[in-house]
Amino acid sequence: MNRPAPDLLKPRKTPQQTRSAVTVEAIHTATIQLLLSDGVARLTTTRVAARAGVSVGTMYQYYPHKQALLFAIVERQLDMIVTAMLTAAERLAGCDLQCVAEGLATAWLDAKMADIVSSRAIYGIAAEFDLSELMNRAKILLIDAIRSLLEAVPDAGFTDPDTTAFMLAALLGGTVRVVMESGMADDDFERLRQELPRACLGYLQLVASRQ
Repeated sequence: MNRPAPDLLKPRKTPQQTRSAVTVEAIHTATIQLLLSDGVARLTTTRVAARAGVSVGTMYQYYPHKQALLFAIVERQLDMIVTAMLTAAERLAGCDLQCVAEGLATAWLDAKMADIVSSRAIYGIAAEFDLSELMNRAKILLIDAIRSLLEAVPDAGFTDPDTTAFMLAALLGGTVRVVMESGMADDDFERLRQELPRACLGYLQLVASRQ
């Protein structure tokens, strides 16, 4: 698969004012709606502009072509997930091991499944792009946040918090990805809700040394 170079996917400009931010949000919403109704093959910048209620010229002020628009949608989704996890990490700071494990797993599932229909549509187009840079940035932020949480846990210690944080992040991300790739049913989500917190806690208990 020929993937566009990252430099070709950058938006022409980013919104600086409230009005511009509202316009970009309308464009993003229209894009997801068209992806869900008609699929990526029929999606065009002209159709997105019409659905969003903006001119094609306004569209091109931000996104030079369809691929740049789709990449922005994927990047936005990833940023939302990372922000949700960093917010959860702040909330969980100083909590005990069980609270941290279950809180991180729940926050991850909440972020990934906040709008499962849209998430599936976005997940379907993500493979078209080289996301290594975005994913690496997100991985660093997430692992740093988890490591800080583990170092502050009052009822356990970790001889290698970096590795533990890495493995916990991999457990969170890999588990949900496998289920989504196989076509997740409603009962699969419910099982993840029950079992992922247990899996995270079990791993942390296994590698932790009690204080």
